[in-house]
Amino acid sequence: MKRDKQIPTQSFSARPLADARTPLSIQIAFRVYQLAWSLAIPFLRRNHRLQHGFDQRILREIPAAADLWIQAASAGEAFLAWEIIRKLDPAKPIRVLLTTYTSQGLEILEKARKEAMLQSSRLTIDTAYFPFDHPALMIRAVAAIRPKVMLLLESELWPGLLQACKQQRVKILVANGRMTAKSLSKYLFWPSLWRYLRPDRILAISSDDASHFATLFGREGVEAVPNIKFDRIGNEGGSTIADNPLARLFPADSRLVVLGSIRQEEEADISKLICAIREKNRQVIIALFPRHMHRIDKWKKTLEELRYPWQLRSRATDAVGHGSLILWDTMGEMLFAYQLADAAFVGGSLAPLGGQNFLEPLTCGVKPVIGPHWSDFFWIGQEIIDQGLVLQAKNWQEAAELLLQNASNPPPREQTRQEILTYAASHCGGTAQTCTTINTLLSAANNQ
Repeated sequence: MKRDKQIPTQSFSARPLADARTPLSIQIAFRVYQLAWSLAIPFLRRNHRLQHGFDQRILREIPAAADLWIQAASAGEAFLAWEIIRKLDPAKPIRVLLTTYTSQGLEILEKARKEAMLQSSRLTIDTAYFPFDHPALMIRAVAAIRPKVMLLLESELWPGLLQACKQQRVKILVANGRMTAKSLSKYLFWPSLWRYLRPDRILAISSDDASHFATLFGREGVEAVPNIKFDRIGNEGGSTIADNPLARLFPADSRLVVLGSIRQEEEADISKLICAIREKNRQVIIALFPRHMHRIDKWKKTLEELRYPWQLRSRATDAVGHGSLILWDTMGEMLFAYQLADAAFVGGSLAPLGGQNFLEPLTCGVKPVIGPHWSDFFWIGQEIIDQGLVLQAKNWQEAAELLLQNASNPPPREQTRQEILTYAASHCGGTAQTCTTINTLLSAANNQ
């Protein structure tokens, strides 16, 4: 990592923000956008989560040059990046830069880097935090890194980065692209700006997402391909109970219900669901995972009011008693809990929030219960519900009943795993198509 400690935060680049061919309205928009970032960055320095790697975020530490730059917003996208570099087979040796916003994402990318460099002699990989999208910062970042291809995962459309890539003739690929109708309506507030910033290729996760991208950017270069997440199924969830770090918390004869990724808007319904489960089965252990850590204090108050036995995960060092509730206040353990669960509910689905990732418990052999709202995961296909792999409830009452049924008589775990692996096998191929497109764009860039 190069270090450049002489450059003050606000003096990011002497390069112009746009060339003479850029429409005046867009030039003005970028100057306003840059001013907003310049005002925001001093305050962002105070943000606890952004303090990690702050010098990289403002380019006081500049990554080494790379042929391929992959941006993965956080943990979920970092796993997609891992899948891509695991299968990437370039025609000749290349350097790859993996970036992310979050410390958890960086941890995952570091593991991916080590694995990929052991497996392939053609990949040299660096990791770093993603710079703030201050336009002049991004112009400087792209000029220093000199990527031939910029790969953005899922919904990463940053104006400063896109404009810098356009200015410096970097090929832009959006892979595993997602765009909801709601997001499209916001982008269409200024369609000419986004047409100016359009990527070279967009690989969307469904025909609906591809249609939304085409509406915004035009149809050229936009296509629907299988979601890369299907290719990841089978790479996780398969560890044994003996290897599971949470196994010591739960008695061998206990029944465990996991309530995963619970969102603020559904907390009242989840409280009722907990009460319904407790009223009918006081022996069940419940593991409660709020989606966001800042909701822990609210859940503490709620559980105190319910007067049920509960404890924080951070204080659970020995086996918990039957009928306990564990409020999860630590990160990175939900998949381990799914591996031990007899029944699981996946949140973001009792309120109209689009749902959360219910593939995770499935890969662990648990048929998840979800609410009626899962629009963010329609790409998986209605067949997954029609086949009974996912159990959809109309409301919290029905969800509670399904959880109680599964806790009393869990579906065979290995059979469930095999069913989801078979389902996923018919939807695989997104990673291979993404890697083919990357190699095509690298070849085109080399021939320019």
